[in-house]
Amino acid sequence: PALSAMASAGGPDAERPRPRPFLIGVSGGTASGKSTVCEKIMELLGQNEVEQRQRKVLILSQDSFYKVLTAEQQAKALKGQYNFDHPDAFDNDLMHSTLKSIVEGKTVEVPTYDFVTHSRLAETTVVYPADVVLFEGILVFYSQDIRDMFHLRLFVDTDSDVRLSRRVLRDMKRGRDLEQILTQYTTFVKPAFEEFCLPTKKYADVIIPRGVDNMVAINLIVQHIQDILNGDICKWQRGAMNGHGRTYKRPFPEPTESSSVLAAGKRSHLESSSRPH
Repeated sequence: PALSAMASAGGPDAERPRPRPFLIGVSGGTASGKSTVCEKIMELLGQNEVEQRQRKVLILSQDSFYKVLTAEQQAKALKGQYNFDHPDAFDNDLMHSTLKSIVEGKTVEVPTYDFVTHSRLAETTVVYPADVVLFEGILVFYSQDIRDMFHLRLFVDTDSDVRLSRRVLRDMKRGRDLEQILTQYTTFVKPAFEEFCLPTKKYADVIIPRGVDNMVAINLIVQHIQDILNGDICKWQRGAMNGHGRTYKRPFPEPTESSSVLAAGKRSHLESSSRPH
């Protein structure tokens, strides 16, 4: 499935210079609800029903930037013996250069990764400029070069038992063997989370306990994003606005039925059955 990654680049003003987007990193362990939180933010902002190229908010996944595996690595992956939760599994150079271009307001091409064959496909997803970019993944705060690019950092903090049960159910629906799922979890997923993902929690500006169930936190974040969209994004700096911050009095809008409720049976673009995390 294509990423929900298209924003306002069409129309007669397509060539006008755009403000630099506000980049938000969303991290957390496997099955913590990162993509669901991003979906809910998108939904509450009323961006789900907007034509892709006109969207002001877009979502990207770190999963798009998995490295191309060698034949030996692919064989291991098919047996559940390759560590997809290690920082070395990602093409960090491509991820950094792509994010840098996005922050500069450029149209970019994002890789398409096939988790069935564990390979990068020939076709790419075109990502148009947007005002707010949500970038989600288990290790988006691991590399300092990438971590420092975010204007806001969110960490979805969900109980480990809940995450494991979600992971098991999700992988079993994909036809995977229960024993292999649990072996992979105890061998790779859990140790990698504790060694690489959990320590990056300290870099978060906002920690969201319970993920999408925590609507108080999500509504506050949505209000913050709306304030950004209404203000001058160009002047936003990490941690401070040089004393020139604006005061916003725009009330939090009541979500309409169409924007607050996902259509029954409608699958999130980030919850494809091919997603590993």
